[in-house]
Amino acid sequence: MKISFHGADRDVTGSCHLVECAGRRILVDCGMYQGGRDLSEDNSEPFGFDPAAIDLVLLTHAHLDHCGRLPLLVKRGFHGEVVTTAASRELIRLVLLDSAHLHEEEARYRSRHAKRSGPGEEVALYGTLDALNSLEYFGRGAVYRQPLDLFPGIRATFLDAGHILGSAGVLLELQDQGTHRRVLFSGDIGNAGRPLLRDPESVAVDVAVMETTYGDRRHKSLAASIDELYSVVSDTFERGGNVVIPTFALERAQELLYFLREGQEQGRVPASVKVFLDSPMAISATQIFEHHPECYNTQLKSFFASGRDPFQLPDLQFTREGADSKAINSVTGGAVIMAGSGMCTGGRVRHHLRNNLGRKEASVLFVGYAANGTLARLIIDGAKQVRLFGDEVPVQSQVHTIGGFSAHADQAELLAWQAMTNAGTTILVHGEDQAMKAFAAKIAGSNVLMPGLNQTVEL
Repeated sequence: MKISFHGADRDVTGSCHLVECAGRRILVDCGMYQGGRDLSEDNSEPFGFDPAAIDLVLLTHAHLDHCGRLPLLVKRGFHGEVVTTAASRELIRLVLLDSAHLHEEEARYRSRHAKRSGPGEEVALYGTLDALNSLEYFGRGAVYRQPLDLFPGIRATFLDAGHILGSAGVLLELQDQGTHRRVLFSGDIGNAGRPLLRDPESVAVDVAVMETTYGDRRHKSLAASIDELYSVVSDTFERGGNVVIPTFALERAQELLYFLREGQEQGRVPASVKVFLDSPMAISATQIFEHHPECYNTQLKSFFASGRDPFQLPDLQFTREGADSKAINSVTGGAVIMAGSGMCTGGRVRHHLRNNLGRKEASVLFVGYAANGTLARLIIDGAKQVRLFGDEVPVQSQVHTIGGFSAHADQAELLAWQAMTNAGTTILVHGEDQAMKAFAAKIAGSNVLMPGLNQTVEL
């Protein structure tokens, strides 16, 4: 009975953990490394195990760094079952097809440039057909708090993680040759007291494998974060500029729409504000959100029950088509432009940054985590100019970071979650080295491990 670690080990992306018990091999998450372009090589490297030998994959949620290499796993020989929640299954389909399209586009771009310097055809990490093939392996749907007997001696229970729609921690109850262990994989742990989803759950276990993204810091309070959001919007509009928000399509986009609507209704956001959701994925995710009341908290349920749409503003425009996205370039002020990707590693937000970063009257507002090596992190860290589409673009706009909107728990909430596990052993993953060590120093009464890539821990 053992766990080996094959991603997000002393790093924040690429979550992938292998559990071996009772002759079975179960993968918890199969995520993609994200950040700088050099990570494409990490994603194409061997997994550290034989994909064909994996019996089953459990996916905690639909973020790319937790599910993004599933098509590659199938491409390299996996033919078992994939289990996740119903909401995650819908979102994962959306995320994987979008990811496949981006990989294909990147391969075409590299191939064109390679031909200028010599022969060569770049091959995508995986393509649309690979993504569609991987969706064929989704089997049983997990329901929160309802145990699933996966194999003799192995039972899984999905617990609400409160991170994004459908997100879960996974409790594995393992029995092998007279040894019994309860192991809880946190997935990504959400913030408590949010307007859309329930608070994250935790249970008593022998071993907790938990994320530590913000293990070294506290978030600004949600109330203060909302106040700052409204202040940034109002101040920017007074200067005659736009607010560009690099937005994660899953959860962050919906939450921001919710708060902007509230701000307008309370008179704290100008009534004239134009809001553009310039992300086909975020638009689809917002529609999927409305299909899954099993994930809502009481507050959101009451909204839908009264026939109100919590995400609708008077001048909200969904821009799916590229031509509609380009038309936003003509809007020079009075607009909130929400576009992906949240770390600015691709997507339409890069075009909006090129058009607004050099304007002193504009604001760029970051509301989520930015990994090392990403364009978002460069801007947040104070770069005077950045490279976009081959051009050096000066950073003259106002740059704001509001940590309180993060979908990840902060240090205090992570400690509270860990304390509820009462775990004899706590294994820290999904965090930068500094954050992980700071968090480890705060844990009391538990043996703390911080495994490296491909390291194995015996249970």
